Amino acid sequence: MFLNSLSGRFLMLTIIFVMLAEVLIFVPSVARFRLDYLSNRLERAQIASLALEANDMIDDRLEYELLKNAGVLNVVLRRDEMRQLVLSSEVPAPITATYDLRNTTALELIRDALSRLVRPAPEVIRVIGEPVQGAGLLIEVTLPTEPLREALIDYGVRILILSAVISVLTASLLFFAVRRLLVKPIRGVVDAMKSYSEAPEDARRIIGPSATVRELRDAEETLQALQTELTGALRQKERLAQLGGAVAKISHDLRNILTVAQLFGDRIENSEDPGVRRMAPKLLGSLSRAVNLCETTLVFGRAEEPPPMLDRIQLHRVTQDVIEGESLSASDLVSFEDKVSPGLILRADPEQLFRVLSNLVRNARQAILATGAAGVVTVTAEETETEWSIYVSDTGPGLPPKARENLFRAFQGGARKGGSGLGLAIAAELVRGHGGRLDLVKSDGEGTTFSIVLPKSVAGLESAA
Repeated sequence: MFLNSLSGRFLMLTIIFVMLAEVLIFVPSVARFRLDYLSNRLERAQIASLALEANDMIDDRLEYELLKNAGVLNVVLRRDEMRQLVLSSEVPAPITATYDLRNTTALELIRDALSRLVRPAPEVIRVIGEPVQGAGLLIEVTLPTEPLREALIDYGVRILILSAVISVLTASLLFFAVRRLLVKPIRGVVDAMKSYSEAPEDARRIIGPSATVRELRDAEETLQALQTELTGALRQKERLAQLGGAVAKISHDLRNILTVAQLFGDRIENSEDPGVRRMAPKLLGSLSRAVNLCETTLVFGRAEEPPPMLDRIQLHRVTQDVIEGESLSASDLVSFEDKVSPGLILRADPEQLFRVLSNLVRNARQAILATGAAGVVTVTAEETETEWSIYVSDTGPGLPPKARENLFRAFQGGARKGGSGLGLAIAAELVRGHGGRLDLVKSDGEGTTFSIVLPKSVAGLESAA
């Protein structure tokens, strides 16, 4: 319905407010009209009394004509403390009220005018005023109320009609002005939102701010920023979904390749060469982890990681495997320090914790290599009554500002050129699956430190995952 629209409601409110303003003007206007009416009758009565002063002998017919023209019944003048009945005629009813116009207030005038409008019964009233040109102390007349009330009603009707015309004209002008300046731009914003909702991934449907009204332009600019961010997020999710499909296919074929490599590794383990026999278990362990990862890892961003298989493990063994694996890829510039106590036992999924530490240590190694200077990667751990804490530190250059702002966000939190940021995102998700948290403790020119905090309580771990 029209009244349920912004334009319709604004039109109705405009009419109501303009009519209210006209009513507030109407009341004092009627009071002023009554005052002018009575003052006019006093002036006419004084003029009529001049005829008597010019000729003391006037007949009754002429006196009646003078009173009729003045619109009064009697005229009394007071001069030198003497009250003189100048003109008189028969009074049809007793006098019901006396009004002194010499010292009346605005509120009294409004009250008397409204009272006369609501009292239809004919009455006779006395009106007292000051004569013009100083012709005496006061002039007093009696007059019927019917002509006064009829004049008030006629004036009031004309005022109300004029008010209605002004209200409609003002409301129409405001309606079209507001429709042009406000409603049309708002409708444009709504249409832009509807168009964007049909294809939010289409950047061409993002609204372009065009409003000249400051508040509307602020709304358009805010909507533009929101739509731009949402479109980017949708594109990001689309890329992640495509990446997920590719990873699923690669993971399927890679698992088969690694299975064959694992069979060859089993045979190498039987070699008589001491060096080969010493390295074979590490090789088989790496192949086993790779096969397990291909079989259990779901696509990041498309599905969640599986809940951790919690077990009591010796953290020192996991950190040793991680450091030995990274040492094979490191140059002489990077050295590793494992300061984890061999007696520290914690509860975690060994495979997932290996992946978390491997990502953190690899990032630390790459950060140091990017500087071209020697550096150290250190892994430490501690425990309290409620949690275990693992720290991975490096002496690299620290994370750039953009990486810190988008930390743990895939494809946005890369710390080096060409990095995807997936490592930290995957590590954070795996730690959350344990009910813990992965935090950036510090990152400055002296290096970077990440902390893995795992709770000792097992409640709610599956729901956290």
